[in-house]
Amino acid sequence: MRVIAGTARGVPLRAPGERDTRPVTDRVKETLFGILGDRIPGARVLDLYAGSGALGIEALSRGAEHATFVERGRQALDAIRHNLARTGLDGRASIRARDVMRFLSDAAAEPRFDLVFLDPPYSERAILAPLERVVPLLSPQADVVVKHFWRTEVPVPPGLARWRERRFGETALTFLACPPRTPTTDAVEEP
Repeated sequence: MRVIAGTARGVPLRAPGERDTRPVTDRVKETLFGILGDRIPGARVLDLYAGSGALGIEALSRGAEHATFVERGRQALDAIRHNLARTGLDGRASIRARDVMRFLSDAAAEPRFDLVFLDPPYSERAILAPLERVVPLLSPQADVVVKHFWRTEVPVPPGLARWRERRFGETALTFLACPPRTPTTDAVEEP
């Protein structure tokens, strides 16, 4: 696992050893950030269920202004801290060592986010509640990307609309936007 583009390109990232953590592959990252493209520079990013922090770190490397990482696992928090220090991006990051739902319930003082990554453990299948709570924290025209098991339906709460989907074997990405963008379905399975 490594940073694939930007100022920290090529820097290897440490993955936590926790069972529920699934490192994001380079192929998934390349596609995800290719789709988001020019929405990254200057964005305020929220990385929920951050794991190693790979998605938020990739966004920072590509020019995001700031990333907030929310994670409760001890090994994952250690990996995020290590990865931020190794990439030199720790000055533009905040780490919240908390349960995601508790963070979202108490996040009124947080700045509005332009981009949110949501990657809950597949075993939880808890997607709707965090999506509903993240909507008030979004800036106008924000994007939310949900990484999930391909058979898990991603519910869309009021204030968001699905505009794209991609599948990579058992992993799927669902892109939501606020206000809604023109929906496109790209259900092509990647090898």
